Amino acid sequence: MIRAPQRIAAIALSLALGAAMPVAAFAKNPMVGGAPMYASKTIVENAVNSKDHTTLVAAVKAAGLVDTLSGPGPFTVFAPTNAAFAKLPAGTVETLVKPENKATLTAILTYHVVPGTLTAKDLAAVAKEGGGQGTIKTVQGEPLTVQTKGKKVFVTDAKGNTATVTIANVMQSNGVIHVINGVLQP
Repeated sequence: MIRAPQRIAAIALSLALGAAMPVAAFAKNPMVGGAPMYASKTIVENAVNSKDHTTLVAAVKAAGLVDTLSGPGPFTVFAPTNAAFAKLPAGTVETLVKPENKATLTAILTYHVVPGTLTAKDLAAVAKEGGGQGTIKTVQGEPLTVQTKGKKVFVTDAKGNTATVTIANVMQSNGVIHVINGVLQP
């Protein structure tokens, strides 16, 4: 059985890895960050090869979530790209990866992970059930709000910040990654 901190770390790593997949994916071995994402590999095994998710991978390692995200899952990971992390105030990432900030980093990363495998179609169904927007509970414990507009999926955090799914349905052996263009914060 996966413990909560490990599950959160795994989720965070998954988020970092899935950031470059096309929204209309389900393609066999879609490309993310210049590397093929193999459905037979775990979130972590794929993420470490994405050039667009080096910051996410480093954060997952710093939070100690590699084993969790390598576990059986399944997990749905909203993976911010390096460009998404670069939008944060200067010094934020460098501060978060310090050992004394591990709990905060873990909370942020696990906020990007949802138990189970939720495809873009599943996320759209959640939004539809809620009359245009719905909520999903993260591994961190707080909800994310999901909305769809046309074929686009949007995820809004507790602070009101919205990220767009830029590449959806990057299937993994232990879940699915949706690449997003923002960092979500509980």
